[in-house]
Amino acid sequence: MMSLSSGPRSLRPSQASPSTGPSAGSPVLELNVGGELYTTTVGTLRKLPGSKLAEMFSSSAKAYTDAEGRFFIDRPGTYFGPILDYLRSERLPTHHILEVYREAQFYEIKPLVKLLEDTPQIFGEQVARRQFLLRVPGYSENLELMVRLARAEAVAARSSAVLVCAVRTEEEAVLCADALRVLEAKKRSVVKFGPWKAAPQVKDLLDCVKMDITAQGYQVHYEQFSERTLRAKHFGYFYTFVFIWW
Repeated sequence: MMSLSSGPRSLRPSQASPSTGPSAGSPVLELNVGGELYTTTVGTLRKLPGSKLAEMFSSSAKAYTDAEGRFFIDRPGTYFGPILDYLRSERLPTHHILEVYREAQFYEIKPLVKLLEDTPQIFGEQVARRQFLLRVPGYSENLELMVRLARAEAVAARSSAVLVCAVRTEEEAVLCADALRVLEAKKRSVVKFGPWKAAPQVKDLLDCVKMDITAQGYQVHYEQFSERTLRAKHFGYFYTFVFIWW
């Protein structure tokens, strides 16, 4: 069996053309995955019947080849190596866990998906953080609103500021109601998070907001809002998220 090449090699762009899947008489084949080359066997690719990868290389499947006749897969090639390593020897990746997890989901390598979901990186994201955020009403919509507000203020500016109110309990929401009305009267846009029924505190929520906006490619930080518009008792619930544009 030929093993994975020592390092994926970049290819010049070429036009992929359709062909039939690999024949049983040619067990060793070369793959072009997103411009990077790998060498493996048909048996390795078909190791898990029912997976999308096995289906892609079944004899009846419609396959695509590059200009050199290599089988072509239009996916990120960098993370395909760990997929092959698992199929060959059941070895788990130690780097780029989240990226490999996404590729394992795409190729429907279910045993690998399950094992990766048990790693601290995926478990912490999927079970701990994501489950918390599902308990924060309108979380995703609020993120989108924050980005829209920040971009609306970005014209000829180095930074944009978005005001956020975060309250964990119903009591805190009642406490901040007057402050929200004052800010509304002053034409100040406020993005309100909460209340939520989960253990994490306001700072945990703010850290999640920063993490998810940063993941979209924005440079952002938050600081406590302390203008005289608010009373001191409200300061712990209002924060300014600053988007840096240049």
